[in-house]
Amino acid sequence: MELVVENLACARGGVPVLEGVDFSLSAGRALLLRGPNGIGKTTLLRTLAGLQPPLAGRVSAPPEAMAYAAHADGLKATLTVEENLRFWARIFGQRGIDRALDEFNLRDLAPRQAQNLSAGQKRRLGLARLLVTGRPIWVLDEPTVSLDTASVALFGQAVARHLGAGGAAVIATHIHLGFEAEELDVTPFKARPRAMDRFDEVFA
Repeated sequence: MELVVENLACARGGVPVLEGVDFSLSAGRALLLRGPNGIGKTTLLRTLAGLQPPLAGRVSAPPEAMAYAAHADGLKATLTVEENLRFWARIFGQRGIDRALDEFNLRDLAPRQAQNLSAGQKRRLGLARLLVTGRPIWVLDEPTVSLDTASVALFGQAVARHLGAGGAAVIATHIHLGFEAEELDVTPFKARPRAMDRFDEVFA
C-alpha cells in the first residue's frame, strides 16, 4: 500500500505548526522524519495516523492501514508479557505472538508482569505490539527511547523485515537505525506566523 501526503497542514493545540507537507512512500520503503525538537514531527505523525484532523491537505492511506507507536508503551501493567501481546493481537484480529516474542527477545520474559519490567524491556514489549497488528504502515515517534544498543539493533532488524515483506514505515528519530531509508527534514514546512487582522481593535 502506498502512502501519499499532499499539501498537508497540521496544528498543535489549535496553532498551525506545519503546512504544505508533500511526500509519497511506496511499499517496502521507510521515511525518517528529521528536524529539531518542537518543529512538529509528533503532530505530523498523529495527523498521518488519523488521531487528529488535518487543517488542510490529504493523506491517501486510511488510518486502519496504520499502526501508531509513540512515547507511551501502551501496556497493561498487571498482565504478563505474553498476555499483553495476546490482548493486542485480539484487538487487531490477529492470533500468533511467537514472532513478536522472538524478534524482540521477549521469550524469557513472557511470564513476567509488565509492571515488573525495566524501562527498556517495557519499550521492547511496546514495540513488539507492532508485529501483532497486521497493519502495513508503521507510524513511529522516537521508537528507540529507553533502548540500549542491542535493543536498537533488534528494532532496526524488525523494521527491515517489515519492509522486506512489503510494509512501510514513517519514523521520527534522531539516530541511525541500520536500514536503508529516505529522509525528510520537516523544517522547511514550518507554518508561517499568522498576522492578526486589525490588531489595534483589541485595545479599542
